[in-house]
Amino acid sequence: MPKAERKAQMLDVAEVVFAEQGYLATSMDEIALRVGVSKPMLYEYFGSKEGLLIGCIHRARTELRTKTEEAIAGAEGPEELLRRGLLAFFEFIVDHRRSWALLRQEAAVTVPSAVEEVEGIRTQQTALIGAVIAGVSPDLEPLEAEAFAEIVVGSCERLALWCERRPEVGPALAVDYVMDVVWRGVAGRLAG
Repeated sequence: MPKAERKAQMLDVAEVVFAEQGYLATSMDEIALRVGVSKPMLYEYFGSKEGLLIGCIHRARTELRTKTEEAIAGAEGPEELLRRGLLAFFEFIVDHRRSWALLRQEAAVTVPSAVEEVEGIRTQQTALIGAVIAGVSPDLEPLEAEAFAEIVVGSCERLALWCERRPEVGPALAVDYVMDVVWRGVAGRLAG
């Protein structure tokens, strides 16, 4: 198997096991067994269990960024940009349940580098939203644009946790809820 495919396979299995059992209860032996490789091969690819966890989180981070950028491409106006970006996030949560389970369990993870990587996802999304806001409303104060981006990221994260408990709330309805609250608050502040 080519190295890239093997690495992706290892990440797929590790993501499942970490999501099922949590980081502390997961063993490299079990991951190796499920992948069908030796434990030394896991260490060769990732260096440690922590490295494997970071690899899973980093992959989710990259996929979320790509999905969001693709979703907002070609949007016309700030409202459509926000709506498309929000929909990309909530669809990511549904389409990548294991990744989301891994990300939302950060409080149980005692690995500082993993917590930093999860915070990196928040920072990435905040920076993307802030840049979009600055692009559509260049007269807006940078501090206000940054605050708006933080509000969007925080509210979406909490709403996504709520949506897990309320499976009848799909991505489109979750977006409507956020837009009803957040868009009203910023529409008058954004140009366009």
